[in-house]
Amino acid sequence: MRYFLKLAYNGAPFHGWQSQPNAVSVQQTLEEALATILRRPTPVTGAGRTDTGVHARVMYAHFDTVEPIADSARLINGLNRLCGPAIAVYDVIPVHDDAHARFDATRRTYKYFVSLVKSPFLAPLSWHSPSPLDVEAMNAGAAILMEYDDFTSFAKLHSDARTNICRLTEARWNEWTNDFGTPGLVFTISADRFLRNMVRAVVGTLVEMGRGKLTPEGLRRIVDTKDRCSAGTSMPPQALFLWDIHYPYID
Repeated sequence: MRYFLKLAYNGAPFHGWQSQPNAVSVQQTLEEALATILRRPTPVTGAGRTDTGVHARVMYAHFDTVEPIADSARLINGLNRLCGPAIAVYDVIPVHDDAHARFDATRRTYKYFVSLVKSPFLAPLSWHSPSPLDVEAMNAGAAILMEYDDFTSFAKLHSDARTNICRLTEARWNEWTNDFGTPGLVFTISADRFLRNMVRAVVGTLVEMGRGKLTPEGLRRIVDTKDRCSAGTSMPPQALFLWDIHYPYID
């Protein structure tokens, strides 16, 4: 039988989602916990791959079992105990045998948080901009990106992506009201899929517009060149959150 895990994690202690040699990943931590509880190797497949230091407010992953899970609450409690404080498992959802956490997702949403005043409390979860940003200019740039679907200029070089086509459904900057009362901004972007490092490269490029260093025409040239070297710098990972994932068969 196949199940989806709904979980969240703080990316700071992990070298990203995907298992890799000589590094602790979210995937590896989950697989080891499942193997301990279910008493057999249990691979998990995630909805995507977050980079080192990137967080997930919502992540889904699927795994298979030989027998139905009799007590999902017990499994959730066991996973939360074994995975440590940086991972929280919220739900175990039975799905059809062909359900796929990665390929069946129809929309993914990321958020990037920017603090406009230095804060020791927000530093682990945001990026501090040392200078003011023109939000109107950055939103003009976000609107331009909505006109495109080829994001090669924002893709990590030499990745294994079969296509660089991503269909955006949302891209906008808003004020960020946090509990510490300091001014901030949040960038929200949604699409059917994302390329490795794409969101951080997009944010870096839009920040250049917010600093007055890039014009709308310059942004169009960056997208049209399909060259990663022409786009802005990749922003720090700790401010990026995988915020939501949508499936047609999960409420």
